[in-house]
Amino acid sequence: MTRSAGLLASVLAFCVMGASAVPASPPDSSLRPVLRPQIYPVALPSLAPERSLRPVLRPVQTSAAVDRAATVTAVPAVAAAPQLEATQAGLFKSKKKERRKAGIGKVCRDRKLIGQEIDPVPGKLPGCGISKGAIRLYEVEGVKLSTPSVMNCDTAKALQTWVDKGMNKAVRSYGGGAREIKVAAHYACRTRNHKKGAKISEHGKGNAIDISAVTLKNGDTISVLKDWNNGKKGRILKKMHKSACGPFGTVLGPNADRYHKDHFHFDVARHRSGSYCR
Repeated sequence: MTRSAGLLASVLAFCVMGASAVPASPPDSSLRPVLRPQIYPVALPSLAPERSLRPVLRPVQTSAAVDRAATVTAVPAVAAAPQLEATQAGLFKSKKKERRKAGIGKVCRDRKLIGQEIDPVPGKLPGCGISKGAIRLYEVEGVKLSTPSVMNCDTAKALQTWVDKGMNKAVRSYGGGAREIKVAAHYACRTRNHKKGAKISEHGKGNAIDISAVTLKNGDTISVLKDWNNGKKGRILKKMHKSACGPFGTVLGPNADRYHKDHFHFDVARHRSGSYCR
């Protein structure tokens, strides 16, 4: 054995003796990786949204809901009759420039008739309608109508004659004179006295107008219903009624029947015997 080999053998022997002299002991803790404790809780209520952020389907609107919404927000294309008449009356009271733009002015080639020329009026029933010369009348001889009234020019001209030669002469200066004619009815597609199966009324042809009272310039009123048999006012009403016979073909009043207790009915329908006045 050489010297170097002997040294190597001695070192190996010393290592074996040292290893057997030190007793083996397990480590204080496992050498496997350990999960660290969580610093924050699993959920953070203070940071969580109050509602879910997922999109939610809106409830489907029913047709009734849509109709209600439309009723609130939509503007009707065509106004109801009272609303339309109120709008027309407002136009008449507006400035002359605005009235001209709306087509309000002389109608039926008569400066004493103020109104609008309108399109032909179709009839809902056979025999109704105004095919020619349809107008909406606002004023006659400086006396306003309480509501814009639809009729034909023949009726408007007969009314103008009656106002000039009948009504104004009957009223004269009483109460300051006539200021307004209370219109009870004008164009309406219906049967006579609204009876089923009856002939078409002259109102349905634009040939008639019903008048219930005359308002005076002092604010007083001469009413067919209240004043027909009432002293001075009654005498004025009877003169007005009589003077309509001639300009109009048919004149009906409180003495005619129960349907005319509260108004005069004037129409331009002609009869073989002339004017029919009751």
